[in-house]
Amino acid sequence: MKTKLTLLVLAIMAFTSLQAQKAENILLKDYRPVSIFKVPVSNIERAAYPIIDAHTHAYAKNDAGIKEWIKAMDACGIEKSVILTETSGSDFDSVCKLYGKYSNRFEVWCGFDYTGYDKPGYGPAAVKELERCFKMGAKGVGEEGDKGLGMFFSDPVKAWGMHFDDPRMKPLFEKCAQLGMPISIHVADPIWMYEKMDSTNDGLMNAETWRIDMTKPGIIGFDALLQTLENAVKNNPKTTFIACHYANLNHDLAKLGVLFDKYPNFFADISARYAESAPVPRYMLAFFEKYQDRLLYGTDMSFDIPMYRTTFRILESKDEHFYETDLFGYHWALNGFGLPGNILKKIYHDNAARILK
Repeated sequence: MKTKLTLLVLAIMAFTSLQAQKAENILLKDYRPVSIFKVPVSNIERAAYPIIDAHTHAYAKNDAGIKEWIKAMDACGIEKSVILTETSGSDFDSVCKLYGKYSNRFEVWCGFDYTGYDKPGYGPAAVKELERCFKMGAKGVGEEGDKGLGMFFSDPVKAWGMHFDDPRMKPLFEKCAQLGMPISIHVADPIWMYEKMDSTNDGLMNAETWRIDMTKPGIIGFDALLQTLENAVKNNPKTTFIACHYANLNHDLAKLGVLFDKYPNFFADISARYAESAPVPRYMLAFFEKYQDRLLYGTDMSFDIPMYRTTFRILESKDEHFYETDLFGYHWALNGFGLPGNILKKIYHDNAARILK
């Protein structure tokens, strides 16, 4: 009797498993395609040239963690990582102190202090704090961020309702120009997060997680956010701006090209937008060829060795139709750009070195 019961349970489990694998029963979140194309596969363990990673954060919280990070950097050819702390005051000081012991491998940037931004007289104290952070070792500012409701990437104070082109930002931008501090800026999010969350959204798996709720009071949309960025860049020609993540214009890089053409003080990092770029490799190659002096390598995805090597594969190889679903969250097949050596060297290192001096 016991044996029959066991067999019955196994049969039910097998039937359930088969039912679950029917196409109509597979959930979008569980879709994990595996490429069966017999095409060349590149294994690039170390970047073709030394790298300055222009977009990281303070992932490691102690010396042991930093040493593990340095091991990963050494294994992959990362010369230096820029730590965007998004902080000021004592929070910045603690990060600066921790990473300061490894200044040959890490460069620490501070955030703007928005304390009292919503009260009369905001400005002089924030500029003074910026100068103090500079003396502490801050080489730049970032990541400042606005997804529609105002500057909220900063700690300890969020500047809700204040956007990049707000007049209150002007003294901070001018002081950055005076001190030679570039500003890393995040505007909006990928366009798929603004589209309808339905069957027509080809980035749905990731978009649903990061969707932008445009019903929130006071929020401004994608185009308006891009305009605040352009206004800030245009009105502060002596200040160097680095737009994070291609300024979230992966879907329409021609618009990013227009900004490059108009403003010599404007650059962009390519961090955390590899999945949004790799489905269109020929277009990306042409874009990199045209704007090879304005793009900076970045990751913004912790310091995992396989992550670094995936970025190398996308930038350096001509591999076709491969997946990294767990790393990026989309279901799109990826392809390598096959960037030539002279362009890779600029993207990986020289452009950032020129900005960082």
